[in-house]
This record gives sequence, structure tokens and C-alpha cells, in this order.
Amino acid sequence: MARFVCAMNVSLDGYVDHTEFAPSPALFRHFIEEAAKQTGSVYGRRMYEIMRYWDDDVADWGEEERAFAAAWRRQPKWVVSRTLDSVGPNATLLRGDLETALRALKAQHDGEIEVAGPVLAGSVAALGLIDEYQLYVHPVALGKGSPYFIGPRPRLRLVSHEVMDGGVMRLRYVGA
Repeated sequence: MARFVCAMNVSLDGYVDHTEFAPSPALFRHFIEEAAKQTGSVYGRRMYEIMRYWDDDVADWGEEERAFAAAWRRQPKWVVSRTLDSVGPNATLLRGDLETALRALKAQHDGEIEVAGPVLAGSVAALGLIDEYQLYVHPVALGKGSPYFIGPRPRLRLVSHEVMDGGVMRLRYVGA
């Protein structure tokens, strides 16, 4: 059975905003390794549209960007949206009963499936389906953006922490 993991970059004050900070080269390599071992990803529409950047090669990409794109393209993606009519390569549009669809994904797969995007993560958390949270806390305060936790605030227990490149702290939590 697969595990749903919500892993996102977050500011010290709890906001997710991909335009405000980017991973260092060493942290980006970590994300390449994480993407390579994931079974797949579940996206909300907005996060999926951001990540579609990786579907097309860009001429000035370096080795790391090409490696991330390859890892991302290889994994199946499931996109939760009421407004999209179609999705790109290796992606499936999920409509209708979210809980039934997500429970089926968990039952049909093994490994880690990333739940990406704070709005979708809030919906999945409300269903009690997030198995682990991984917060990559960057040493910046934004004062704006989407909160990491949208909706119900889960009771959590810290299972590990590590300092990563650039003063980023990776915190891993499971339900308490």
C-alpha cells in the first residue's frame, strides 16, 4: 500500500510561495533524488500547472535540471481539478469523489506518493489520508503566500529532523 507524503518548501512563518525562494544547488540535488524514488505525485490544478514547466526541455538547462525533469516525467501524476479538461504526458485527471479515488491509488500502488500543493494537501488531510508531512523550512519570513496548513490542523509527532544546505531544516512528522 502506498503512503501519501506532503512535502513542500515553507518559510519560517509558515507560507508556501514558490516565487519567493528557491532551493540551493545541493538542496535541488536532494529533490532530484526524492523525485526519482517516488511512486508518483498527486497535484491540485495550480501546482500541476507550475510543475508542467518540467514537461518540455529548456535549451539552457544544466545536468541537474535535466535529471529532475527526467525523474518527474517518469512518474505517474494524478491531477485533481474541476476546471481542467485535459492533462499532459503521464498524467491522469481525477474528478468526482476525491476520497474514493485517493483510497484506490493507495491500494493499487506501493511506495511514496507525493501530495503537492497546500490547497490539495488540506483537502487530503481533511480526509485523514496524509501519512507524513515533510516541511523544508527555509530561513526566510514572507508574511504572505499560501499557508502550509490549509484546513484542519493535524496533531503531529516529529519523527526526524535534519539541517540541509543553506540553513534549510527538513522536519518529518506523522500523525500523533
